[in-house]
Amino acid sequence: MLAAELADTFTHSRSGDELHEALARSAHEMGFDHFALALEVGGCAGNGISVLIHDYPASWADAYVDFNLAASDPVRRAAERSVLGFKSCGIGDLIPVTEAEQSMFNIGRRHGVADGYTVPQQVPDDLTGSCSFVTAPSRNLPEAMLAVAELVGAVAIASGRRVAGWEDPVERPRLTDHQRDYVLWAARGKTDWETSKILGISHETVIQHLKEARERSDTTKRASLIIFATPRRGEWI
Repeated sequence: MLAAELADTFTHSRSGDELHEALARSAHEMGFDHFALALEVGGCAGNGISVLIHDYPASWADAYVDFNLAASDPVRRAAERSVLGFKSCGIGDLIPVTEAEQSMFNIGRRHGVADGYTVPQQVPDDLTGSCSFVTAPSRNLPEAMLAVAELVGAVAIASGRRVAGWEDPVERPRLTDHQRDYVLWAARGKTDWETSKILGISHETVIQHLKEARERSDTTKRASLIIFATPRRGEWI
């Protein structure tokens, strides 16, 4: 059974890299093109952890940040109102969608992100987040796989919480503010050189801080860096 097989890959994920690989494999097997796992774990305790793993096109990540789309992201708002997975095209059934928010979907489509299916999860005083699987404009949503996506998304969220190490946060050092900034630019698809120009620092400084960030977050791949930090509103991609 595909759902059980994919869920098993998350059960054995022990790092950000392995979680990224499990998400990528699941998205491909289910007929999606992209994925995004975004969590805020333990934020109400004042020392929470943010987890962000995605493979969205860099141009979409840039547009999301440049236009501050996180502040009015209808997917995020809908995830806060639902206990079950939902299609992007059905968000209007969960929340009112303004013209500005509708334009966000149009922008996403121009950058290679079309319809999708989002699995939300809300645990009071513990976890808020979602796992989304998305298709490119050239493909239809794989309707026959949505039940599988529901299960896989829930397992991915649980795995993200475990990989983040929230059960023992004191022993898992968080990133410094500078390291978090460099990781955020890396997550948006920027090279070390581009990040150095954006922040006005040396290329070598960026390389060193990203190396230290990877060591702290126990990951080796840029695309699967996990951000260990107190959540900041508007930093989700």
